[in-house]
Amino acid sequence: MTSAPSREARRERLAYLPYLVPGLVLFTGVIGVPFLMNVGTSFTEWSGVGTPEWAGLANYRELAGDAEFWSSFRNNALVIVAMAIAPTAIGLVLAALLTDLVDRHFGPRAASFLRACVYLPQVLPMVIAGVVWSWLLNPDSGAVNEVLRALGLDALARDWLGDPGTALWAVMAVMVWVQIGFPLVVFMSGLQRVDPSLYEAAEIDGAGWWRRFRHVTVPQIRPEIFVVLLWTTIASLKVFAPIYVLTKGGPGGATNVPSYYSYQNFFDKTEVGYGSAITTVLTLIIVALTVVFLRLQGRGPEGER
Repeated sequence: MTSAPSREARRERLAYLPYLVPGLVLFTGVIGVPFLMNVGTSFTEWSGVGTPEWAGLANYRELAGDAEFWSSFRNNALVIVAMAIAPTAIGLVLAALLTDLVDRHFGPRAASFLRACVYLPQVLPMVIAGVVWSWLLNPDSGAVNEVLRALGLDALARDWLGDPGTALWAVMAVMVWVQIGFPLVVFMSGLQRVDPSLYEAAEIDGAGWWRRFRHVTVPQIRPEIFVVLLWTTIASLKVFAPIYVLTKGGPGGATNVPSYYSYQNFFDKTEVGYGSAITTVLTLIIVALTVVFLRLQGRGPEGER
């Protein structure tokens, strides 16, 4: 027989359900229905006007042998490094430095000022940041090449965004600059909940900054690290604006990524069915990675649930 406290707890849980309805309706209308429509379109041949023609799995078979599609995924792997892995690592180190050294020796105002400076690129619209970087990387009058020439390093000056060998690396550098502020703010916020006595005890035991970072900072903000990696990885898989503003996927597809490749098929080539197949595959990859990240986050430090 169910006890009264259990029935009461069940009623309390059910009392929250009405508050979930608005979010569920919004999710269904904004994400669920468009995604299902996109999946349906991926099984058709359609130019965006007229009546779609059923094509079955033809788009997916074509996608499996599309060298440009797989090349865009290889480019996206490097974009993940630039938007997720590198900013997370750099942001973690900067957060530890600002919290453990700058805040302690120069005060919270100095740490807050430096944090705001690093976070500034996150506030800038990507279009504005992209235009500015296009000026800076201009092969003829850009500040980057001018500085190299002033230092006598003329051999290093090049068309950074127009050379297939350097275009993707230049875009990656811009993305790192833009992205560092987000993990920095999240990590500094997470470090506020870390007990200062842990650092004091480690310092008394003779641990230097690097050992305090490894054995105190990183383990204590493990949940924030997972959140930042998940968020930035998803953002890097669907990155579009930096590619569109800086290179438009060029030169010669050197900076093309799946999201921009789908845009090209949607609007430039008017192959809506094929573009829908690309976005469907990309969405499924993002969902799979999200599930993996959440399962890893749910494990303990020793790998146990």
